[in-house]
Amino acid sequence: MLARAPPLQCPGIFMARHNALQMLGRSGNPALRADTFKNEGVPVGQAMTLQGTVNKTGILLALLVLSASYTWNLFFQAGNPAAVVPAMIGGAIGGLIFALITIFKKQWAGVTAPVYALLQGLFLGGISAIFEAQYPGIVIQATGLTLGTLASLLVLYKLGIIKPTENFRLMVVSATMGIGILYLISFVMNMFGSAGIGFIHSNGLFGIGFSLFVVAIAALNLVLDFDFIEIGAEQGAPKYMEWFGAFSLMVTLIWLYLEMLRLLSKLRSR
Repeated sequence: MLARAPPLQCPGIFMARHNALQMLGRSGNPALRADTFKNEGVPVGQAMTLQGTVNKTGILLALLVLSASYTWNLFFQAGNPAAVVPAMIGGAIGGLIFALITIFKKQWAGVTAPVYALLQGLFLGGISAIFEAQYPGIVIQATGLTLGTLASLLVLYKLGIIKPTENFRLMVVSATMGIGILYLISFVMNMFGSAGIGFIHSNGLFGIGFSLFVVAIAALNLVLDFDFIEIGAEQGAPKYMEWFGAFSLMVTLIWLYLEMLRLLSKLRSR
């Protein structure tokens, strides 16, 4: 009998969001700073475009799914979580390292972003398989909700129904930082043998309410990502920023997917 899936701990993507309030109007995503898309006098035809960013986002998603299928199949072939733990840990740590490299060396994004997607896929494939074994059908539900949220918010953003105003940005970034700090505290407490912050992993009403709140904040970060990518295209940022913009969007999508898994597992366990 497979053991119940362990609660997800704070993924590394939360840890880099601490600098988000240092300048007014930036996205909650640590990869997107206020000066990220600074115009550097890029020649015509060599500038960032929205279509190019969309295409590269598709490439990163394909790479993530490709590597995720490896740990997914490895788990179900072995029928034991221990079979995928090394790949999951390697993917999570390696993904965090390449995420940081990409953030500080945007010019390398064409290489580091695909590597990041492959490494994160190893982690996501393993954790998804563990949850799927415990709650059959949960992965397709989480994937559908994540992609549905992405599409819905993109439409609302393009129609101008949701506008990333100054107060909107401040609210989303502040809430994102608060969530990151809370997860970090819980992670540290678990390291020292404490039970951590109980309601984060609880399937009670308060725990489910917390997960709903986190999912909402993760989703609203997508709106800020759309806005900053659009600004980059309008300002004629360098072509490599298409990879960087795609990477930034992937960071938020991975967070949203993980939180969808957490929320659905809480609901299914009741």
